[in-house]
Amino acid sequence: MAVYDVEFFNAELSKPTSIFGLRLWVLIGILSGSLIVVALFLLSLCLTNRWKSARHHHPDPSPPLSKEFQEIVNHKPVSRHHIITPSVAEVQVVLSSGESRGPPLTTSAGASDTASLRSGSLGPEVSHLGWGRWYTLRELELATNGLCEENVIGEGGYGIVYSGVLTDGAKVAVKNLFNNRGQAEKEFKMEVEAIGRARHKNLVRLHGYCADGAYRMLVYEYVDNGNLEQWLHGDVGDVSPLTWDVRMNIVLGTAKGLAYLHEGLEPKVVHRDVKASNILLDDNWNPKVSDFGLAKLLCSERAYVTTRVMGTFGYVAPEYACTGMLNEKSDVYSFGVLIMEIISGRCPVDYSRPEGEVTLVEWLKTMVGNRKSNEVVDPKLPQMPASKALKRILLVALRCVDPDATKRPKMGHVIHMLESDDLLFNDERRIANDHSTDQQTNRNATRLGDRLFDGAFASHTYEGDSERNHHHQPTRWR
Repeated sequence: MAVYDVEFFNAELSKPTSIFGLRLWVLIGILSGSLIVVALFLLSLCLTNRWKSARHHHPDPSPPLSKEFQEIVNHKPVSRHHIITPSVAEVQVVLSSGESRGPPLTTSAGASDTASLRSGSLGPEVSHLGWGRWYTLRELELATNGLCEENVIGEGGYGIVYSGVLTDGAKVAVKNLFNNRGQAEKEFKMEVEAIGRARHKNLVRLHGYCADGAYRMLVYEYVDNGNLEQWLHGDVGDVSPLTWDVRMNIVLGTAKGLAYLHEGLEPKVVHRDVKASNILLDDNWNPKVSDFGLAKLLCSERAYVTTRVMGTFGYVAPEYACTGMLNEKSDVYSFGVLIMEIISGRCPVDYSRPEGEVTLVEWLKTMVGNRKSNEVVDPKLPQMPASKALKRILLVALRCVDPDATKRPKMGHVIHMLESDDLLFNDERRIANDHSTDQQTNRNATRLGDRLFDGAFASHTYEGDSERNHHHQPTRWR
């Protein structure tokens, strides 16, 4: 039976077919070979696609920053229950033709949109910029729980800030920049160039960045005690936890951070947006200057740079608002307004107040000129400061907001004035028996105060005193 079956199959396979008279077994062989070739071709195609896909997800560790980005549209608004709305408005004055660089007024983002961002695989730790670390989008998504709404700790015109915890346990703040017409690229480059290599205790440290496709993120150290605006204007009760000593420490620390930007770096950095909400505070009330998205670099051989007027209404120096000519004296003016805000607890511009009190600078000048300096102090202060200490800090503030930019002191001189004030206040209690020295100091302070409070503000006298007292002293921004 088996022999019969073999002969039968041989006979069937040997029969000629209608296809070119080929035998059946020949057609079966050709068909089998064709199927094998097709299978091999499909396999090679699949492997090629997977290889290309792997290269796409593992880009070069030094990707060039693209010049244009596709628009990122965010629809779902972010909850603001952790955010205190600023009481001053953002201002932008465009003095030259070109595309507007101002912050979007209605931009918001939701967790459902940002959580759907494409994720890259883990990348190298060392940045190609020579400092910090390059984080992948996947790492930052994991650190912030997918950029979820519950992790939002702040939001501005240029991006949303999330709290996050990296895989090594380090707590960070992740700033996801809005990409409106390439704005993210501009802000990203500016902040990286401005503070990428800066290291100062009164500046928020930039740990690294993420550049993945159209997305730009900056990773900062986490400062967990809010910002100065929240403590000055938020709901803190009838008595503010910001005592006079704490406020003076914030003033001095902020001055040292700005002095480092102006005098400790080359090219110097003009912050251009010094305000209360950009001063972060740690648990010990030490200030850290943050948000360098509007900063400008200024080489030492240039006295100023002409640019669009950007900043916050009430803090912008008058000459910069009128001409667009920017230098470090613009930051000095903003710092003077900040001092007044810290002393008085008032916003730089408050339209809810009576006429004559809307603008903080003009109101405070009027009060001091009318010898009512004690009435400008924040009523929430737990204890009134000494009259002499108040007059000295008011002198510094009014010198910083001098309408003539050339008469404003440099931040290094401001530090000397503030520290000498501290020494004066401490020495008054420590060496009260030294009447001659103490009386001479009081006469000097009274003479300067009388000139100021009579309305002349003694610009040339105070500048001369500052130069004589501190000409040979090194800058104390450290």
